[in-house]
Amino acid sequence: MANTTVLLREDIDHLGGRGEIVKVKAGYARNYLLPQGFATLATKGNIKQIEQEREALLKKAAVERSSAEAQRDQMSSISLTFARKAGEHGHLFGSVTSMDIAEGLKEKGYEIDRRRISLKDAIKETGEYTVSVKLHRDVTLEVPVKVTNEDGEIYEKPVEAKPEKAAAAPAVDETPAAESGDAAAASESAE
Repeated sequence: MANTTVLLREDIDHLGGRGEIVKVKAGYARNYLLPQGFATLATKGNIKQIEQEREALLKKAAVERSSAEAQRDQMSSISLTFARKAGEHGHLFGSVTSMDIAEGLKEKGYEIDRRRISLKDAIKETGEYTVSVKLHRDVTLEVPVKVTNEDGEIYEKPVEAKPEKAAAAPAVDETPAAESGDAAAASESAE
């Protein structure tokens, strides 16, 4: 497989940060990174240009990080609540997705791209959850999310009692001795 060396212009998850030189598959560079403007080919001229821009990029990255930290501090008290139609055991008819969370944050006055919301799977049951929002490559925010049914209730799963070990307590015959004797006599007379 052919590899290409590219210079990243944006932070790419699982690949690298802005200004880094990385090797990627040629098709990935040709079909995604280059057309989207996320990277440029790592030629000598481009590397020299980036070296000259590096100081400006570092200042820009520091400003972005400080603004992300300020936004995290401002959003630290935020929490979201979603009321959805649910079945009797708390299973939702539908789900709460990262797009729903992004819309909830937008209603609170924060414009966050849904791709920055880390939600492994859609929420499909009522309950309380914590969702990570990536404000910057080094700054994340934990947002509490509460999902209820339309009445505002959360289905509580019943707590199952642990079965006790039979060897721990000796078995006790709870029938009175007189009754067991009468039953034995009745069975003998029936024969």
